[in-house]
Amino acid sequence: MIKISNIKIYEDISDDKVINLVLNKYKIKKENIIVCNISKKSIDARKKDDVHYSYSIDLKLKNENNLLKFKNVSIIKDLKFPKFDIKKDKKINPVIIGAGPAGLFAALTYVQNGYKPIIIEQGQTVEERKKTVDTFINTGKLNTYSNVQFGEGGAGTFSDGKLTSGISSPYCKKVLQEFVNFGAPEQILYLTKPHIGTDNLIKIIKNMREFIISKGGKFMFNTKFVDFETLNNKISKVHILNLESNSIEKIETDTVILAIGHSSRDTFEKIYEKGLLMEPKNFSVGVRIEHLQSEINKSQYGTITKLQLPAADYKLAYHSPSGRSCYTFCMCPGGVVMASASEKNTIVTNGMSYFARDGINANSAVLVNVMPSDFNSTSPLAGIYFQKDLEEKAFKLGGSNYYAPVQRFEDFSNNKKSEFLGKIKPSYKPGFTLSNLNDIMPKFVSETLKEGIIYFDTKLKGFANPDAIMTGMETRSSSPVKIIRNENFLSNIDGIYPCGEGAGYAGGIMSAAVDGIKCAVANISKKS
Repeated sequence: MIKISNIKIYEDISDDKVINLVLNKYKIKKENIIVCNISKKSIDARKKDDVHYSYSIDLKLKNENNLLKFKNVSIIKDLKFPKFDIKKDKKINPVIIGAGPAGLFAALTYVQNGYKPIIIEQGQTVEERKKTVDTFINTGKLNTYSNVQFGEGGAGTFSDGKLTSGISSPYCKKVLQEFVNFGAPEQILYLTKPHIGTDNLIKIIKNMREFIISKGGKFMFNTKFVDFETLNNKISKVHILNLESNSIEKIETDTVILAIGHSSRDTFEKIYEKGLLMEPKNFSVGVRIEHLQSEINKSQYGTITKLQLPAADYKLAYHSPSGRSCYTFCMCPGGVVMASASEKNTIVTNGMSYFARDGINANSAVLVNVMPSDFNSTSPLAGIYFQKDLEEKAFKLGGSNYYAPVQRFEDFSNNKKSEFLGKIKPSYKPGFTLSNLNDIMPKFVSETLKEGIIYFDTKLKGFANPDAIMTGMETRSSSPVKIIRNENFLSNIDGIYPCGEGAGYAGGIMSAAVDGIKCAVANISKKS
C-alpha cells in the first residue's frame, strides 16, 4: 500500500471527485488499481487567506514503483492486529460491570470469540435513558440510577460523540470500523477529528446491544453491582441488586471487567472497602464556557474562504506561572451545555452536540488541574469528595432547584455577580441563575481560569468576550481515582480487570473502547 498525502482541495466536491482528481494528476489508470480509498480529510486554516481541505489517499496498485518518486507519496507499513489463541474455558460467563464504551467493546470482543458475557448496568437501555434524560432537562426530576452519567452507552452518549484520542493503538481502527458496522457514517474512518453526535450514538448503541444479544450475550439493565465474593483471593461471585424488585442475586464467575465509569462513587467506596488497591490521581475542574458559534467560525476560518466549512472547533492550553494548567476540553461546536448531575442536590455540567452541530452556541469545558496534594487527606477517595463539594455548592448557588449558576466572563473577571446577559444566551436547561462563580470556587481554580481565558483570547480572538457565558460546575472530566492493575490488566484480586475511564485508564469514548478490548483480550488470553 502507498499513501498520497498533502492533497490540497479548494472547493466543496465529493470524495469520488477528489479521488478522480488525484488519479488524473498522478496519471494512475483505473485498471491498475486494486484498492483506493480516502484515509484522511482535514481543514487547514492556519493561513486565513489559504483555507483549504487537506486529503490523503491510500492506494494498492499492480505497479507502484512509478509513484514512489513523488515527494508526497510514501509506503504504508502494514498494520498488524494482535492475534491470540483462545485458551480459557468458555463454560463460565465473564461478568462486565457497566455498559459504557469500555464495557460494550469488552462484550463485543467476547461474543466475537465465542463467549457469552453478562453485562450489568444500573441504568436503562439507551432508548429509555434518552427519555429519562429529557425529563430531567425539562423538569429537573433526577433519576440517580439512569441519567447523563449512568446508563447504556455511558457518559459519552450525551456528549459530542468525539472519537479522537491521544493514544496510539491498532485497536483504534477496529473501534472506528465497528462503529461504522453498527451504523455510524463512514466518514469517521478518515476525518481527522471524527465525531458521531448524540443522535447517531443512540441508534448505534442499540444496534451493538442487539448484536451482542444475538451472539449469546446477556444484558441486565436497572441492575446495580453492590458487592462481590472471593475465594483464595480470586473473584468467585458478584452480588447484584435488581432496582425494580429490590432483590439481591448472586452470579458465579471467575472474571469481572470493572468498567464502572468515572462517576460511580458508591462503587468506588465499596471496592475500596473490599480491599481493591486504589490511588488518587490528578483530575480537573472548571466551567463550561459558551460563545456564538458564528464568532468561533470567524476566528478560526477568517472571512475570505468560500468553502462550506463545518462548525469550527478549538483546543487551547495555558500554563500559569503558579504551576497550574488551564485547558479546554470536550469542545462541542454548535452544541448545548447539558445538565449532567447523577446525585441529588448537585449541579454537574457537560457539553453535547448533535451530528449536524448546527446550534447557535459553541461550548467547551475550561478546566484547571487538581492534584492529590490539594486535599487534606491521604485517602484515595479524597478527590471524589472534592468534586462533590463543588457540585453541592453550585446547586445552592443556582437556587437549589437544578438551575445552574451562570456568569458573564467580564463579571467573573471582576468578581461581581452578573446582573444581565449580553449577546450570548445560556443553553443550559432546565434553567439558570445569574451568579458569581467566584463564591464557590477554590481561589487557585478561579484565578487560573481568569489567566487562562485571557491568554486563550490571544490565540483565538473573542474567547475573552465580556458576554461569554460561564456555567458551573464541570467536575467529571476524568476519574479522580485509579484502580491499580498489573501488566496483565488484573487488579490485586485475581479475575477483576479494572477497565476504562472510571478505573483511570482512559479519557473519552475511543480510549475507553480500546481499553475494553484490551481487557477482554487479556482475559481470553489468560492461561489459567
